[in-house]
Amino acid sequence: MSDWLGGALVSEVLKGLIQEAKTMIDFKLLSEDLASTMERMIPLTEQIETIQGKADFDHGDLKVLKQTIQRARKVLDKCQRGGVWFYEKPLVSRKIKGINKDMVKFCQMDLQLHQYRNQLGLSVVVGNIDDKVEGWSKRMDSLSVAPVPAFTDHLCSVPKLDKPPVGLDWPLMDLKKRFIDNTTAASLVVSAPPGCGKTTLVTHLCNNVDVKRHFKHILFNVVSSTPNFRTIVQNLIQYNGHAPQTFENDTQATVALRKVLEKLTEDGGPILLVLDDVWQGADSFLEKFRISIRNYKVLVTSRSEFQSFGPTYCLKPLEYENARALLVQWASRPIPNNASPDEYDNLLKKILKRCNGFPIVIEVVGVSLKGKSLNTWKGQVESWSGGKKTILDSPRPSVLQCLQPSFNALDPDLKECFMDMGSFLEDQKIRASVIIDMWMELYGINSSVVCMKYLEDLASQNLLKLVPLGRNEQEEGFYNEYLVTQHDILRELAIHQSVLEAFFERKRLNLEIREDQFPDWCCLNQIEPIIINASLLSITTDDLFSANWIEMECPNVETLILNISSQNFALPSFIAGMKKLKVLIITNHGSYPARLTKLSCLSLLPNLKRIRLEKVSVTLLDILHMQLVRLKKLSLVMCSFGEDFYDIEDETLDVSRALPSLQEIDIDYCYDLDEVPYWVCEVVSLKSLSITNCNKLSLLPEAIGNLSRLQVLRLSSCINLSELPETMERLGQLQFLDISHCLGLRKLPLEIGKLQKLKKMSMRKCWRCELPDSVKNLEDLVVKCDEETGLVLWERLKPKMRSLRVHVEEIEHNLNLLHMF
Repeated sequence: MSDWLGGALVSEVLKGLIQEAKTMIDFKLLSEDLASTMERMIPLTEQIETIQGKADFDHGDLKVLKQTIQRARKVLDKCQRGGVWFYEKPLVSRKIKGINKDMVKFCQMDLQLHQYRNQLGLSVVVGNIDDKVEGWSKRMDSLSVAPVPAFTDHLCSVPKLDKPPVGLDWPLMDLKKRFIDNTTAASLVVSAPPGCGKTTLVTHLCNNVDVKRHFKHILFNVVSSTPNFRTIVQNLIQYNGHAPQTFENDTQATVALRKVLEKLTEDGGPILLVLDDVWQGADSFLEKFRISIRNYKVLVTSRSEFQSFGPTYCLKPLEYENARALLVQWASRPIPNNASPDEYDNLLKKILKRCNGFPIVIEVVGVSLKGKSLNTWKGQVESWSGGKKTILDSPRPSVLQCLQPSFNALDPDLKECFMDMGSFLEDQKIRASVIIDMWMELYGINSSVVCMKYLEDLASQNLLKLVPLGRNEQEEGFYNEYLVTQHDILRELAIHQSVLEAFFERKRLNLEIREDQFPDWCCLNQIEPIIINASLLSITTDDLFSANWIEMECPNVETLILNISSQNFALPSFIAGMKKLKVLIITNHGSYPARLTKLSCLSLLPNLKRIRLEKVSVTLLDILHMQLVRLKKLSLVMCSFGEDFYDIEDETLDVSRALPSLQEIDIDYCYDLDEVPYWVCEVVSLKSLSITNCNKLSLLPEAIGNLSRLQVLRLSSCINLSELPETMERLGQLQFLDISHCLGLRKLPLEIGKLQKLKKMSMRKCWRCELPDSVKNLEDLVVKCDEETGLVLWERLKPKMRSLRVHVEEIEHNLNLLHMF
């Protein structure tokens, strides 16, 4: 083993660092997070050591691990040796956070990718590879390392809370006692009406320091109205670093669940499995998780009680004082202008009486009153107490009735946008770019910034949550780094607004098909086709759907959202009649990429402008052959292209005529993409090319220089990309280049200085990359990077700084402080 480890194994070094981290007093919370992350790394690094023995820690992914552990040791040594001066604490805190973040990333992506390479026999190993293949195969059969490192981090991870919850201290203390006490029941159901804070309470519990210390593995799964046992088991398997398995029945999935739980208890102690938002009637589903394993507990949240599964903890609505504190917190300003304390207190009492102690209602109402005048507060109360009886006319109104005024107060444009959110699945994490694409075409909005503003406005009213992922720069016009989520009750509120319209005249329509059961308004034996006048149609099918479609005519549909779960999916023939269709979104919620067929029906759609495919298997030549003359944007996320992806050039096709309007291509987390298809470089109309999180991509084609109109090139997190072609010097319109997290990138084109319109370059985690001398010709270039990369660039560029007007973000003014440490 390398000298930097002192002859010890990686896992042994981590164990030593864990003990040091747990003794740090000045940075208690940060060090506990770091220790928890390193504990998670131990079983994974032990797998690598078991498979490889001695490995080369000076190359590839393991070098990243080496550097991260060196940084951790340096920080911990300093804290243990002589303490940290007061003025150094902010810097040390940033360093600990950075180390923890990098270790988490290595756990979630780099280490799994490294394991996958070992499975294929691609990594650099000391010794004869041929002699070890047989042993590796046997070990890999038991480990089943996942070949798809993408998106596994969110599968079963515990959500984070934006702020400490109000009024849940006692329930938290009670639940914590029940779960840490080994004498209590192995399962528990937290039950309460919708909007009472069940998920918030359980999330708070899972993030509690004592609970995290007791349970070495906390696995969080959202179940919702359509529980899929096999999918949850596959998520658990993938989340813990193994390959997803195909289950022919639930019995096989149960066996796999037991194995993965037994493996976790052997590796790291007690397990807490959370099943959030389980709906009524799921008794048989829950029974599958009742497995007799020591140190294994299950926590369920539901609107219903499942007495046969375990005891019930009934969460009550907030008492008055807690409800009042929560309302004041969200309303922000304690007293509206010109209101006396007595008048203000009276208004609070009347508002809280109608909120019935439901946190979700209090939060939405509080935000709607934030910073508003006294008249607005009075108007809110009057609308509830008799001024507008049609809104709330019952003594104890429902949650939806309580929330209705917040919807009524929205501007007309925001009302339409909010209602659109009901077209997505409950508990779905939606990329903001998906919603923005839809709104731009539905409402004829030319600017994505305006659509993003709508999302921000709805988030500011607590009608949805907008979560920045924070991994890459939030560039204007590129919103893949934002997630949109919505509480179930708020989704129901959005759907409720559409229900008020006559059924066949609704602008939005959701069609849910379970097995082959269509809703009551559909009939398979119907002679005449059903006429749907909606402009936004959302269709959801499960993995048992047999593709036996009813006849439908959808002359006005402009956006079609298909949520599928089966491994093979044929597009329905009635899509060909959607002559107004502008946006097609197909999302597969199954565990494997779904094979799409009958794509030819899309070639009959004259107005189709945006296509987004997620987790499907598709041949890119199919898209080319459809000759979609008005297609503006193509998005491919977690897609598989297979061997036929590497197609031979079709000389009979003129790409510029087949796709004359295509301006954006977005390829994200496509794990088997190792080269760009030839025709992409012939789309002369292309303005934005984004290839991100594609770990197998190693080179760009020389022909990329043909994209003379290209303004934006994103290549972030393509960790095997080693260099960029010299032909990039011909991209005369290029304004933004993103190579952040391209860990293997070592050089840029020598004549990059010819790109006179290049104004911004993102280089986070690119400390290996050399900037050529020609960059000094780009006087207005701004280079954005992290501190580590910035220091490397600073040392390289300092001799030329007078002539080289490159700005390294957040580095120059911190340089002296950094050198002190």
